[in-house]
Amino acid sequence: MFCNWRDCQEYRSLGLPLSTTSNEACKLYDATLTQYVGWYDDDSMGGLENCVAQMLSADPQFVMGHVLKNGLDLMGTGRSVALDTDFKRDIDAMVTLSDSGPINQREQLHVQAIKLWADGQMRSACDKWETILVDNPLDMLAIKFAHDAYFYLGLHPQLRDSPARCLPNWKPSMPLYSDLLGIYSFGLEETNLYSQAEKVARQSLEMKKQSAWSTHTLCHVMEMEGRQNEGIGFLSRTLNDWTKCGMLACHNFWHWALYHIEKNEHQGALDIFDTEIAVSLKKSGAMLDVVDVCSLLYRLELEGIDVGSRWNDTFEIIRPHVEDHILAFNDVHIMMACLGSNSKEIVQKMMDSLRGFIRDGSGDNHDLTRDIGMPMCEAFLAYDEGDYGKAVELLLPLRYDVIKIGGSHAQRDIFNLLLIHAALKSDIAEHKKLARHLLMERKALKENSPMTDRLIAKAMATHVD
Repeated sequence: MFCNWRDCQEYRSLGLPLSTTSNEACKLYDATLTQYVGWYDDDSMGGLENCVAQMLSADPQFVMGHVLKNGLDLMGTGRSVALDTDFKRDIDAMVTLSDSGPINQREQLHVQAIKLWADGQMRSACDKWETILVDNPLDMLAIKFAHDAYFYLGLHPQLRDSPARCLPNWKPSMPLYSDLLGIYSFGLEETNLYSQAEKVARQSLEMKKQSAWSTHTLCHVMEMEGRQNEGIGFLSRTLNDWTKCGMLACHNFWHWALYHIEKNEHQGALDIFDTEIAVSLKKSGAMLDVVDVCSLLYRLELEGIDVGSRWNDTFEIIRPHVEDHILAFNDVHIMMACLGSNSKEIVQKMMDSLRGFIRDGSGDNHDLTRDIGMPMCEAFLAYDEGDYGKAVELLLPLRYDVIKIGGSHAQRDIFNLLLIHAALKSDIAEHKKLARHLLMERKALKENSPMTDRLIAKAMATHVD
């Protein structure tokens, strides 16, 4: 891993001056940014959180230090200014600090972007980061914040084009260049440019074999192209590389488990869940790990697998986030855990809270929750209650809009699977016919899918007049 942290002069030479006179704060900023982009904790630095604390201790007036700290909390999607008064105080203090001292225009735009995101104006925050990148294409913090934001908003062309615009200004000798290639490769994959995505990801891995985001891109490519055996082999061979990036390791294990589910090897998926994914969630409590746990358990249940008491431990970690409503994508997965643990009282609490958020809230996620997130949660609830026809009627109109709540194609596939399973189980004949058509569509999209073949066989065995 990279460890030659850049000081004030080096940032000025890049055309990215930072408004601090503390070389220590600047180097800690660089160390924090490097770990964030690389999805790892540097043990020699005490990890990401320790670097943030030391950075602000070295210079409490360092505006970009506060931008980085608050941005990390926002992008983690586990804190909300609406519910967390300490976090709101941090955001307000950052804005006040930016107004009280001389900072450059780029830094001011960073402050504005973080404030907009905190206030729910997510698309407007993206506009600020893109404004920064027009004049400052070497600003990795703006690149990474925009990349994460586009992922949460389901804006896949932007996920690809934003790093593509910056890349020609970079040199391979620059720190974080391989990580930039990884960021770009994922945008290519999410816009279905699989061969190009694989080429760029492998180029990144040749430069830095621990590039977890590039490993992640290849996981997606192999998932979307139905290359399950190759995916398992790839992750197994490179295990000691990508597991060094602990912040993303759980998600790459999730991909490994998906390959096993696809192949009807459910015990293999459960083994990965028990030894890696559940352990990671218990340790981190991170929302990315929450989503992975919920999605994997729910997929196994759709496959008819009894996951035992595994939902219970997951639910206890998720319980504090039932009323967050930071991302509709998170809410739908939290609903899976509430249903999976049979926590009917909490299910009702969450549904009431969602209605209150739709009534009183504002911002981009409010609109997405109203239009997509809430009916998705209602569909999961209907399916859980055995009202499969209602689940179909709720899901079918959303199938081409659900991309707007973010996540990757592979992650959102759970919603496609729920619709298919609901249609197969529905008592309505038209729904059973719909299931067959959806499966033919699925087969055309990914020809080598044992799961789809199993579902087609199940659908064909069902009599339809």
